Amino acid sequence: MRAIDNLNYLRPLLTSSYSTSNNTTTLTTLHLGNNRLRDVGAQPLADALKHNTTLTTLKIVENQIGDLGVAYLADALQHNTTLTTLELWENSIGKLGAQFLGEALQHNTALTKLDLAWNAIKDVGAQSLGDALKHNTTLTTLDLGSNKVGKAGAQSLGDGLQHNTTLTSLRLVDNKIGQVGAQFLGDALQHNKTLNTLNLSDNQIGDIGAQFLADALKHNTALAKLDLGGNKIGDMGAQSLGNALEDNITLTELDLMENEIGDVGAHFLIDALQHNTRLIILDLTGHKIGDAGAQALREALQHNTTLTELNLGYNKIGAAGAQALAEALEHNTTITTLDLAGNKIGDAGAQSLGDALQHNKVALIPSLYKPCL
Repeated sequence: MRAIDNLNYLRPLLTSSYSTSNNTTTLTTLHLGNNRLRDVGAQPLADALKHNTTLTTLKIVENQIGDLGVAYLADALQHNTTLTTLELWENSIGKLGAQFLGEALQHNTALTKLDLAWNAIKDVGAQSLGDALKHNTTLTTLDLGSNKVGKAGAQSLGDGLQHNTTLTSLRLVDNKIGQVGAQFLGDALQHNKTLNTLNLSDNQIGDIGAQFLADALKHNTALAKLDLGGNKIGDMGAQSLGNALEDNITLTELDLMENEIGDVGAHFLIDALQHNTRLIILDLTGHKIGDAGAQALREALQHNTTLTELNLGYNKIGAAGAQALAEALEHNTTITTLDLAGNKIGDAGAQSLGDALQHNKVALIPSLYKPCL
């Protein structure tokens, strides 16, 4: 049976005339992932959405839906008043499809989450969505991961963020915004007062891009979660972020996984921990931090009273570093999770940590992370 025939059977379930009066359950969530719907299958769904008043979540991921199919859905969004979550990740949506959605978002007053990850909207598509952010007042979560968005797209999104007052989460994982794109988003963060979560991992921003974002953190009063993993920020980028952490009063989670940070860069971040009173989670997995970095942590953790999770997996910490961390744990009263998987602490390091556990309730956990080879 073809996909279009299947969806025609579903059409009555999505229309308001087919409800509890016909002894059926009022449908609020519909997941049609990986069903080869394509554009022709998106059309009956869109037609139904124009009249449906109960569906709040629609997931049509991995369906080879292209720009034409999105055109149908975007038109429906201009009429629908109840759908709050639309997931379209891993389809075949390009810049034209993003334009259709951008236009719909300027009129739609219900949608709060839009997931377009793993498509190919590129800079032009990001521009359309950035323009939509200037006018939309309901969207809170936008995922544009793996969409070939570059610095021009980041600029458009940054412009949108300077006017937007509702978006709380923006995910731009695995794009190519670079240091210039980071600058545009950093400028936006100095004005935006609502974005709570920003994920820029794997975007080639480098140490200069990290500096732009660090400057923004000194002034931003809304961002709580920042992910900069896999950006090669190095020791200089770590220095910029460390300086920012001494002034920032809102960031609670900072992910710097796989950024080529060594003992020098770690020192800057560690020094900040002695002054910062907000950070709860710090992820330094997959770096070149050795015993010197771990020893610097000893003093910082004895003074810090807010950090609860510290990830140091897959670094170069040996027995001496483990001993230093163990000594810190004997005095620290807030750390609940410490990840040291993939280091070289050996039997002596394990003994030191074991002794510390007699006085501290920290959970030493294994890591599911595997370093890139």
